[in-house]
Parts: sequence; structure tokens; C-alpha cells
Amino acid sequence: MNNNITNLDPKALWNNFHSLTRIPRPSKKEDKIREFICKFGKNLGLETFIDEIGNVIIRKPATPGMENRKGVILQGHLDMVPQKNSDKIHDFEKDPIEAIVDGEWVHANGTTLGADNGMGVAAAMTVLQSKDLVHGPIEALFTTDEETGMTGATNLKPGTLKGDILLNMDSEDEGELYIGCAGGTNGNFTLKYDDEPVTKGNIAFKLSLTGMKGGHSGVDIPLGRGNANKVMVRFLWAASRKFNLRLSSIEGGSLRNAIPREAFATVTIPAGNKEEFLKSLGDYATIAKKELSAVEPGLKLEAAPTDLPSAWIDEKSQHNLLDALYACPNGVIRMSNEMPGLVETSTNLAIVKSENGVVRIQCLLRSSVDSAKDDLEQMMQCVFELAGAECVFDGKYPGWKPNPDSPILGTMLKIYEDKFGKVPKITAIHAGLECGIMGGAYPNWDMISFGPTIRFPHSPDEKVNIVTVQKFWDFLVETLKNIPLK
Repeated sequence: MNNNITNLDPKALWNNFHSLTRIPRPSKKEDKIREFICKFGKNLGLETFIDEIGNVIIRKPATPGMENRKGVILQGHLDMVPQKNSDKIHDFEKDPIEAIVDGEWVHANGTTLGADNGMGVAAAMTVLQSKDLVHGPIEALFTTDEETGMTGATNLKPGTLKGDILLNMDSEDEGELYIGCAGGTNGNFTLKYDDEPVTKGNIAFKLSLTGMKGGHSGVDIPLGRGNANKVMVRFLWAASRKFNLRLSSIEGGSLRNAIPREAFATVTIPAGNKEEFLKSLGDYATIAKKELSAVEPGLKLEAAPTDLPSAWIDEKSQHNLLDALYACPNGVIRMSNEMPGLVETSTNLAIVKSENGVVRIQCLLRSSVDSAKDDLEQMMQCVFELAGAECVFDGKYPGWKPNPDSPILGTMLKIYEDKFGKVPKITAIHAGLECGIMGGAYPNWDMISFGPTIRFPHSPDEKVNIVTVQKFWDFLVETLKNIPLK
């Protein structure tokens, strides 16, 4: 293994990606990367500007003889998901990503890599700086805050861009052309509680659930990986009834669009229940590991003695909280009838955190069918309202309805088959791409999403396949060469 990604092919693209790994760019903290991209465009002598919301737009004229082609928007998002292993010391607002070449893959050292969507951004940069590519008019659109709110796409103003074809480079399976995606909604649930003083005769433990894989809550949801919040709550619910366990604090997950990998709880039990409690914990850990052995081989559930907390959550609120979390829908809800193998509707119990008399719970609901998403909202509202929680659904974004008659789809199908000797798969993705949102402001756009093969985005296991980066680039170059006439 080594970390010299700049020697990989295509060199210009990998060098641009390496530059991106040097610049911290977690969602909502994109000032440095925005400044870098602006400087990049201006140094090339290209028209470069930032719109009102913080998207960066760079225009490059057509090469000689290609002025009569339709304008193309090359689109990717600037931000990345900041996730790291619990034993990794890394500040996503200051530290560069440590990229490692490992056989056929590039991954990071204990953190997310940022190939989502650094590969798309690097590809657009490479087109902009190239002096020998053949292409029509190009606009590069680098959107802001895709991962936490799709803020850049949502606030993109009509008329800002001039092109007719959007090439979104934020998909994660080379050899597949995406023509649709799921819409989404944030489910926010707030449960208030009273702090009650801990009584004498109790002892305290810090429960830690670690070693799980997590992943992208859309792309990886059909893999059946464990959700740390659900695994932890299953034990807490049973132990509260059997051992008079009282919950002082709970925390699991950190991002709405990442399957939670870790969960922690500080609990108390009567001192006389210690041995039986620890045995029950060990037995449950064995059960959880056995049930999830194929997908979570590293799962660890441990209890460490800790100082007795000063307070615990009042008993009624604890009961309601654990009931609601246990009953909360999670994972794949329904598979698509129209596209076999594709998830239609899902939800992810992403974040649970108690603090200062409030437990905040956040889920991300996804569906390619609006009515199914509405049904899931109502189902979850029923669960949490029964527990006395306040329910708010926000951040809604639309799905992208497939257009199998898309002209650019026909062009790219032929190009791919001619170049690689096989027909690419036409599909949709159970994740939120910006295409659906931006298509509302630009209904004239003909849109396709594609990219190199990336595995386990939104987790420290994220990796990108080296060979597919070259194929992705070659396909992009050939597509730009063959864009239809105006």
C-alpha cells in the first residue's frame, strides 16, 4: 500500500482529486474549497463566479468547430461527508484526507475519502484545464451543501446557466447510466424529559456499540447492515424491564444520510443486578453478532464501569423513548415493482442524542413514489406522537422521474457500446441526486448521471476503483466529443 495517487491514470484527473483531498470540505464548511475552485477557474482565464447561495460556476467556450453543439453542464458537489472511525484522530475542518492506494482501490486512512463527489468535481476540473479535448460550450456547476440539505441545488436560480444537457457525475457504478432517483424528507422528532436524581444503591456503566460498517443510507440500505441505534435500543428496551435499568444519556449516529455505525449509552442498575445484567449483555452481544455475522463481523457491544451520574431520564419519558425507538421503522420498506432490485422506499434512524432535557431524533426517509413517502411520514408520526414527541418533517426534495426517451441517453448508450463493447445498464438510484431538484428550475434540461465505481460512501470504508476512473474519464471525453447539434 502507498499514498501516491498522483501517479495513477488518468494523471490529470487524479492530480486534481489529490488537490481536493488537501482541502477540508465538510458540508456547510465549504469556504476553502469554494475559494480554491474560484481561483482555479480564474487562473485558467475562464469566466468564473459564485451565485447567491454559494455555487461556483465556470464557463469554457467550445473548441473550434464545436460552437454549434448543445451546451453541456458538468455538475458535481463541493462538500463531502465527514465520518471517521472512533479511534482515528482527524479534524475534518483542518486536516487533509490521507488517500491510500491499496491494490485496485483507493481509500482513506480511517476516514471517508471524499470520492463522493470529489471524483465528479475533479473530472470537471480536468475538462476545464485541458487544451486538447474536443467539446462544445461547457459550464461547470459546483454545488454547495449537497450532503446535508441540497442547499445549492434547491436555490439554483433559473436563467443562471445556459446549457441544455446536464451531466451529473455523482453516481457510483461505472457502466450504469442513471435516469432517475428517489426523493427524500427529514423526519425530526423531539422528546422532552425531566432529569431526576439518581438514587442510592445503583451502579453505572457506559455501554459502547462499535465496529459496525455504516454506509450511505440510500445506496447501502439494501445491504442489510445493522443500524447501531436500533441494535443498542433493542438491548436497552429489554434491560429496562428486566433489570430496572435507568437511562442517563444516549447518543448514536451523527449524519442524517449515513447509517449509524456507533451508539453509546450511560445507564444505571441496582447493584444487586450487576452479574445478571452483564451476563445478559454478553448473551445479547452474541445474538446480535450471530444475526448480523454476514454484514457486521466487527460488531462489539461492551460495558465499562463508570462514575454514577447525577441524574437520569424520568421513568415515563424513558419508557416512551425506548418504545418509540424500538418501534420506529428502519431500513428497506418496499422494493420497486417497476425496476427489479431497486429499493422504492426506505428510512434510516440516523441520529439519537439526549442533552439538556431533550432527546433529538433524526431520520431520513427516501422514496421514488411520493405517496409512499407520505405514507411512511404518517407511520412515523404515529409512532412518535404516541410517545409524546414533537414531529417535524422538513428538507423535502423531489425525485427525478426517468425519461427513457432522453436524447442524451441514446447518444451515450451508443458511445459506450462502441467504445467498451457492451451496453451499459440503464437504471435509477435509491439516493438523492441533485438532478430532480435542478430539473424543477430547468425543465428543458436533458439529464444523465454517471461516474466511476465507488463503494461504501458516507463511511470510513469508502473506496473508489482505480480502473473504473479511467473508463469514466474516457467515456466522458468521448461523450463531449459527440454532443448533439443545437
